[in-house]
Amino acid sequence: MLARINRLKKKADFDRVFKAGKGFKDGFLYFKIARNNLTVNRFGFIVGKKFSLKATLRNRVKRKIAEVIRIISPRLEKGVDVVIVVLPGFQVNDIWELAGMVEELLRKSGILKK
Repeated sequence: MLARINRLKKKADFDRVFKAGKGFKDGFLYFKIARNNLTVNRFGFIVGKKFSLKATLRNRVKRKIAEVIRIISPRLEKGVDVVIVVLPGFQVNDIWELAGMVEELLRKSGILKK
């Protein structure tokens, strides 16, 4: 689980990222990334009802992505807000496949350290 300090919760923060951020898409994952004036990275997750009407499935996907982010976060540049949107049709067989997809998008965005 991500620490509370690393989570985006307020609508104003989500709106700022969507307005000022840059987008990166790979398959059914979409990342919107914007700089913040903090020393920590913050992440928000959006999994809509078009993905699944079942809240348990939507929450399971959020938890899996949050766990991948928690593991990868020490290798990220500091001071970034990221909103991760899961689009309808997203399927992942295992956590390692998901980790590869997330790392690829973070590498595209330029915030993943080498």
